[in-house]
Amino acid sequence: MTETELIEGLSRQDSKAQQQTIDRYGGEVFALVVRLVTVAENAEEVYQDVFVKVFRNIGQYDADRSSLRTWILRIAYNEAISFLRRKRLPVVYFEDRGHEADKLSDAEVDETLGNVSTETVQLIRAALKHLPPEERALITMFYYEERSLKEIADITGSIPTTIASRLCRTRKKLCRIIKMLQS
Repeated sequence: MTETELIEGLSRQDSKAQQQTIDRYGGEVFALVVRLVTVAENAEEVYQDVFVKVFRNIGQYDADRSSLRTWILRIAYNEAISFLRRKRLPVVYFEDRGHEADKLSDAEVDETLGNVSTETVQLIRAALKHLPPEERALITMFYYEERSLKEIADITGSIPTTIASRLCRTRKKLCRIIKMLQS
């Protein structure tokens, strides 16, 4: 099915189109949701809510604004963030009180994060757990999923320059956490 046929089928609430949508985009949706909502049962609940929302709101999809994939991922991102806000789960994240991370140079950040060793990868994974969900999602979308700034902006409802700025700050924060974990 082409994307146009898929959208037409979803508009008719066709079960085959719904199943193909889940088959086509479900993996990416779950990967995004589980990075934000780290408890598996909660992530599964959000995942289901995403597709219910997609199927109910397909009439609001605008092909001129984004691809169907990006629209669905934006719904997934927003649903995950909404879930976290509703639940207000008690989680402690790294807070850079003295803005020490901002004082790190780009070269120092590149040196810390650019060394692709097993130890560095493990440190990055451990450090990611200390970031708030939005920052964790930003890092994983950019580095692990290799999404462009524009695509991340579309998914998060932002603009590329804002994403670039947040990414720079988050990289510095991640570097600071790694340095703390090493000491």
